[in-house]
Amino acid sequence: MRLASPLPNTFDSPEGWIALLRERAFRTAYWPLPDDAPLDDVDAYAAAAADAGISIAEVGAWLANPLSRDDAVRASGLARCQERLALADRVGARCCVNIAGSFAEIWDGPHPESLSEDTFALIVDSVREIVDAVQPQRTYYTLEPMPYLLPDSPDSYLALLEAVDRERFAVHLDPVNMINTPAKYYDNAGFLRECFDKLGPHVRAVHAKDMTITNQLTLDMPERRPGLGGIDYRAFITQMQRLDPDTPFLVEHLETDEEYVAAVAHVRTVADELGVET
Repeated sequence: MRLASPLPNTFDSPEGWIALLRERAFRTAYWPLPDDAPLDDVDAYAAAAADAGISIAEVGAWLANPLSRDDAVRASGLARCQERLALADRVGARCCVNIAGSFAEIWDGPHPESLSEDTFALIVDSVREIVDAVQPQRTYYTLEPMPYLLPDSPDSYLALLEAVDRERFAVHLDPVNMINTPAKYYDNAGFLRECFDKLGPHVRAVHAKDMTITNQLTLDMPERRPGLGGIDYRAFITQMQRLDPDTPFLVEHLETDEEYVAAVAHVRTVADELGVET
């Protein structure tokens, strides 16, 4: 597996970016440039990564809502996903990733109809529309699972893969986002095994997080920095060894660079104990 985390914005050139990645001993990276970056800069950063043997793990299409009931918002969301997928293909990223979308007022919010059969069908249509418009050759379109939006389980992700039926639709695995019951949390090693059993052949990248469960009613299962929650990282990293060895293992959702450094250190400590290269 190839470990990475977001970086502080202390670089202003491809060379500076590569130097910081090497300082952190990362062999993969989040795409670093803003949406409005000139194509010359895009190509320069992609070439620098290729020359350094660093893979581009993901290009995010975040904030796009291909399921919005507002026609203009939905059209804008589809267009953004297509643009980001085209960018991912241009730079040779392992995937472009977004969530499926939502009927809620915010793009990633829960909604009573989120898990319905009709919503499943709309997700199938939207993913096909995105992939068919771009026809990527080097990358894949993926959906990040969510606790309350489809896909919300390994089985629902498998069902989407089958229904979408596009070679360039794959999996961005975030097991923590699918741990949405105490039973899954308490047996998270077993749940991790289920995720990799069912989705492993389709996984292009993995998000690495932690979580805990509190006594706040009715149910509170907040994210935590890797090492500060109950996720069995020995089991997690062991399961990662079943995938392509170049699969990105990506820490996310922390507030400071110091937290990212500590999270990466924890992952590397566990990986070293298991004899796993990061």
